[in-house]
Amino acid sequence: MSDFEALSAAIRWLPHTLRFYAFDILHLNGEDLRDQPLLDRRTKLKGLLGRDRTSPLQFSDEFTGDSAAFFRACTKHGLEGVVSKLASSRYRSGRSKTWLKSKCFTESDLVIIGTDRDRKTGATRALLANADFTYAGAAFIGLGGDAWHDLHERLRQIAIKGAPLSGLRMKGAQWVEPRLTARVRHLAGAKYLRHAVIKGLE
Repeated sequence: MSDFEALSAAIRWLPHTLRFYAFDILHLNGEDLRDQPLLDRRTKLKGLLGRDRTSPLQFSDEFTGDSAAFFRACTKHGLEGVVSKLASSRYRSGRSKTWLKSKCFTESDLVIIGTDRDRKTGATRALLANADFTYAGAAFIGLGGDAWHDLHERLRQIAIKGAPLSGLRMKGAQWVEPRLTARVRHLAGAKYLRHAVIKGLE
């Protein structure tokens, strides 16, 4: 199972424990392999790496067959998504339809505990907690028109000075009493919300 937070922590604190999974090779012994089909490149890569399971550099195995069934299985297990590659494709830099990432999204009911502004876009985000009142992360508010103004007014009426959860210190956050529950669409496979948007109130 992938774990985004565990990987981030390992990169920072335990880099010596990391293993790297190679999935393609572009050059070998001075030869440019980019115009060779992906399967041919991967055959060379597999032969180069071998099967030493103790090595920090491993070959990334592929799955072939029914992609829709595989995607459903990944969704069921809470994985982040699937990368699909055309077996006959030549390597080209940049975006391509021969390499696609299909993300597994899920929906959760979470309690709004405050709002803040996204540092990059300046858009308003909701700060959210799980049912057990542990911090879940932030989500953009995907509401428009009257629905957005109604939520804004309801949050104004239940505003409080301090964070309703202990240990939260977020500069510029506007805190509210944890009364409103929102339906949130977000990327699966992570402890904290990623690519999250509020779809409505429960």
